[in-house]
Amino acid sequence: MPTQYADVVARLERKLSGGASTRARLDRYYEGRVRLASIGLSLPPEMRRLSTVVNWPALYVSALEERLDVEGFRLDGAADADDRLWQWWQANDLDEESQLAHLDALVYGRAFVTVGAASDEGAPPVIRVESTRTMAADFDPYTRRITAALRLLADESEDEPRDRDDHHVTRPPYGARLYLPDRTVSLERAPRGGGWVVTGEDMHQLGRPLVEMLTNRGRAGERSGASEMRDVIALTDAACRTLTNMQGAQELLAVPQRYVLGAQAQDFQDAHGNPIPAWEAYIGRFLMLTNEDAKAGQFPAADLRNFTEVMNLYSKLVASVTGLPPHYLGMSTDNPASADAIRSSEARLVKRAERKQRAFGGTWERVMRLAMLVERMDPSAGITMETVWRDAATPTVAARADAVTKLVAAGILPVEAAWEQLGYSPQYRARLRAMTDADPAVRYLAATDGGRLDERAAA
Repeated sequence: MPTQYADVVARLERKLSGGASTRARLDRYYEGRVRLASIGLSLPPEMRRLSTVVNWPALYVSALEERLDVEGFRLDGAADADDRLWQWWQANDLDEESQLAHLDALVYGRAFVTVGAASDEGAPPVIRVESTRTMAADFDPYTRRITAALRLLADESEDEPRDRDDHHVTRPPYGARLYLPDRTVSLERAPRGGGWVVTGEDMHQLGRPLVEMLTNRGRAGERSGASEMRDVIALTDAACRTLTNMQGAQELLAVPQRYVLGAQAQDFQDAHGNPIPAWEAYIGRFLMLTNEDAKAGQFPAADLRNFTEVMNLYSKLVASVTGLPPHYLGMSTDNPASADAIRSSEARLVKRAERKQRAFGGTWERVMRLAMLVERMDPSAGITMETVWRDAATPTVAARADAVTKLVAAGILPVEAAWEQLGYSPQYRARLRAMTDADPAVRYLAATDGGRLDERAAA
């Protein structure tokens, strides 16, 4: 492999392997496979089998990801989403794949998207979502663009054994793709543990690598992003320890403990002189004692309300740092909240989802501009591109329809914009447009209304 490739590949491989332990830890938290660290004062090591995990990280991430749905891309001066760009989106199954990119960005802090030319003549460009576990990139801090990226190709199967951290074991990479500003290089691993061998080069000469990155929680001095679960991991650990301790208390103290004073060994033997099993003596209603001075009694059962109170405290802390509504965390009252109260409780979560839409939308726009470059289209047409997102809020259908109807009646919104506000898909909006154009009554009303508008404007 040429030296100019070898240096870049080695650097990006080190970057990728350096973050493997962090990614594995985030995986365990999202999938609810956390192993609690305990100093062993309150519970012995044998009680670890009672360990209980509350999966608040996945709850928070899923609550945000469920509100991130791309519905199209609008070019400058267009009233509706661009049909060609949306066809590319659909052809690459990005309705489903974009959800994976958003999820990876929220879990790991970043996700990658690659673009390439299709092998078939006339086919749309190939847009692929790539896993952060197999891809790393270099950045230019001045231009804030990716200068090089490496994607490792390896097999990972659910049937493979898992390591001691309960994480899937990935086979060694058999191939790689190196993305450079003027070319994409295909690499394969030489046999018998050898180095990388160049097997092909795609000389696109577009001046930039065909890779973009979705960044979550990016900062001016830290463009690689951070996991959205960061704020709830410590609280999740604390809640899991509380639940595990409660499990131990249930096992040891929830049922009243009995004691006997002055008993003899034969009191715990059956008619044949065999010892009575401990569980029979424990659950027996009566203890027959031969010693008249013997005494039996029981200790009071443990009150587990202290554990539930602590769990309520942790739930409130999670709600405060994430913006999740209290009912998402199981906190409810005897009197159900009103519709206005529910919408008010979701305000912070909706605003956070809208911020994610703005950050991720910029990346998707750059991805579509790369696709336009691959198709040799004029890139200036996509400079003012806008990503169309579904409303991150969840108003009722009646409330949304009422608000949109009033805006249309007041002349603030045109009808097609109302369809978009109602959440209709681009395909359904096109069908409604065709039905409207084919209806003679609608055409007549539009013509007469247009005449009145012209008269009022002239006056």
